[in-house]
Amino acid sequence: MPEHSEAVTPTAVERTTTDAEAQFKKTNALAAGFMFGAQKMALEEMVFAGNEILDRAQTEMHLFSEFVSKMAGAHSVKDIRTMYEECSKHQMEFVRRDCDRLFRHGERMIEVASNLFKSHPLN
Repeated sequence: MPEHSEAVTPTAVERTTTDAEAQFKKTNALAAGFMFGAQKMALEEMVFAGNEILDRAQTEMHLFSEFVSKMAGAHSVKDIRTMYEECSKHQMEFVRRDCDRLFRHGERMIEVASNLFKSHPLN
């Protein structure tokens, strides 16, 4: 009879092995999820950077073409000074918008990274 009861209940070694396997599988799933999330975040960042570079180049070209057209229309020193003041204001507004956009992007990246670590705890 005692042999029958030992065969029915798993031994401590078998339970420990089963628990270790389950923990190993859980750890692997968490690590894989974290790596995929990090990879997705990196790819999104590359797409964002590409779009930002394109947008900035278009804006710079627009500002430059505006500058050239105003320079061609300036006929006196007073006109050149007025044109310089207007173009400086446009350039400063562009820099302000660019900094605001990059600040918002930084906030979004911190939030995404924070959510990545929250959803995939490392301990």
